[in-house]
Amino acid sequence: MRRSRSAAAVRGGHGARPQEPPLLVACALGIERLALRGGDRGGASAPAVMLRTGMGPRAASDAVTHALRDGSVTARAPVVATGFCAGLVPGMLPGDVVVAESARGHLPGAPDVPCSDNGPLLRALKERGVTVHTGLLRGSDHVVRGAERAGLRAAGAVAVDMESAATLAAATRDGGRPVAAVRVIVDAPEHELVRIGTLRGGMSAFRVLRSILPVFFEWHRSLQLPRR
Repeated sequence: MRRSRSAAAVRGGHGARPQEPPLLVACALGIERLALRGGDRGGASAPAVMLRTGMGPRAASDAVTHALRDGSVTARAPVVATGFCAGLVPGMLPGDVVVAESARGHLPGAPDVPCSDNGPLLRALKERGVTVHTGLLRGSDHVVRGAERAGLRAAGAVAVDMESAATLAAATRDGGRPVAAVRVIVDAPEHELVRIGTLRGGMSAFRVLRSILPVFFEWHRSLQLPRR
């Protein structure tokens, strides 16, 4: 039976500890996965699963749920939702990074999914000279523009994307596990996708996404997850 989603296991070197739960890195788009697959693992020895979920909250939820059910990742595996996003705060630039303090889905009454293990992520990103923003990451089921974007900002969000909240909600549905959402801004209030300069902003975001892959593995190592 052919699988509807793309999940590729990326194994570490000979020093990998077989009982260590793998890191699940989830993104939606082929261009995002291309950036991640070309990134430096930073000497990481633990296994990882790179999961391309497809675009939108339903696709993300289904893909992560499927990965959990078919054994692609274990019940204890930490999950990072990553890829590109739209910044909501004036002054943000393409290539800036958003580390979510929590993520909230697009449906009314959707609960926040907290991301409580962000310290190592923030330190590692800042050590690389990346401009980092933190706060609420909102979900959407469509591309957000104009007045709707301003409304999300007024409600307290710093950025919006279509998959992170659904990814983290699915990952935590069966119990607690470390989760994080790390997104690279591809457009912002003064740099919307429809404007001239989109290509340059997109290339900047692509390069940053590729460069921060080692940060995810540093976060994984820092979690000190219990062993079997």
